[in-house]
Amino acid sequence: MLLVSGCASSSKQASIAAPDNYFAMSLPDMPGSHEVLMSPADSSAAWQDFGTTSRNTAVRRALLAQHQRWVGTPYRLGGTNERGIDCSALIQNVYRDTFNLQLPRTTRQQVKQGSRVDQSELQPGDLVFFNPPGALRHAGIYIGDGRFMHASSSKGVMISRLDNHYWQRYYWQSRRTLEPTHLAGLNDSL
Repeated sequence: MLLVSGCASSSKQASIAAPDNYFAMSLPDMPGSHEVLMSPADSSAAWQDFGTTSRNTAVRRALLAQHQRWVGTPYRLGGTNERGIDCSALIQNVYRDTFNLQLPRTTRQQVKQGSRVDQSELQPGDLVFFNPPGALRHAGIYIGDGRFMHASSSKGVMISRLDNHYWQRYYWQSRRTLEPTHLAGLNDSL
């Protein structure tokens, strides 16, 4: 009995080449061994980028899920629930429910949390603060792609663009409060 087996492939397949050192690892105990492709030789930056991208995607999804919960909730100064909420209470609720992180109640206290981060280095989950005219400050949660979630005094809970003229004009600072420990299990809950 003759058993023939084979594998066919199209000659028109696109070839994707890895960088020269992508899988560099020598196997000295194997005769005739040459550089065998196994793992990135200088992968720390690549893995760090992958981790950041994965983290940002998980945080963004969680924040968008929270937005769906809160969207349309009217603004109410001092409000803390679905009947009416202000910007700092929205942040406090979202952080507690999504990241199991208890932030202070007011914008004045929240702006002291975490570490300051440049606007050009924002990541999903960072807090953004604004200093418009008047006695009150405003705050929101950056969700990525130049957008942030907040409780607008005119439209309630919504997503706005940071590059909007109004928000750019009154942008004050950004803070990073999320640590890796706050993100543990985030993918499991989505």
